[in-house]
Amino acid sequence: MNCIIIDDEPLAREELQALLGEVSNIEIKAKFSTALKALDFIKENDVDLIFLDIEMPLMNGLEFAMQIPEKTLIIFTTAYPQYALKSYEFDAIDYLLKPIDVNRLDKAVKKATLYIDLLAEQKNTIESNTTDFLFIKADRRYHKIYFKDIWFVEGLKDYVIIHTQNQKLITAMNLKSIHQKLPENYFQRVSKSYVINLDYIDSFTNHTLYINDAEIPLGDVYKKDFFDKYSNGSLNID
Repeated sequence: MNCIIIDDEPLAREELQALLGEVSNIEIKAKFSTALKALDFIKENDVDLIFLDIEMPLMNGLEFAMQIPEKTLIIFTTAYPQYALKSYEFDAIDYLLKPIDVNRLDKAVKKATLYIDLLAEQKNTIESNTTDFLFIKADRRYHKIYFKDIWFVEGLKDYVIIHTQNQKLITAMNLKSIHQKLPENYFQRVSKSYVINLDYIDSFTNHTLYINDAEIPLGDVYKKDFFDKYSNGSLNID
């Protein structure tokens, strides 16, 4: 897997490069002080992953993210927490706050590596579904996925990743379509990129849901419906 780093602060670029050397053997193809320079580079070069600052002159990271190829993944790196929910509109792999913690960086890189590997495999398809399970065709085999075993479903560009206790399967489908195949009494959409199984929520705040080791954003437009359904309106969400 290769990557580029985009940050207008020289020290931030060097620190991130050093941290990446500690957690992975990822190839850093280039570093850029502006998004405009990086945009020219990715037009001529294949890039798997971009570490992207947000507050930058001329073109900010969110504006840049709207112009990159569909297959390129993003990890935002910023000192500003207020952009976290907005970042998921760009199917970001992760959102790292500066100063970047090496363990959080390691987790984000591993997640990106997993998704790149999944995307490189043969496209899977949902062949059919019943009241209890889905059939996913992958690697010339049919996988029977019980709804009760699904922790959550994550949207990633033109695909969805089905997360269960034992495996992750990717299939070419949008999140809305697969949500319609899931039983509504157990599953609820909580953001632009996530549908969750309510039974597996470990804990939550007004902005984040925790399922196993996953941190799932709770979008503002979905928040009221989630709390109404999950707590029967008994919790104060202000």
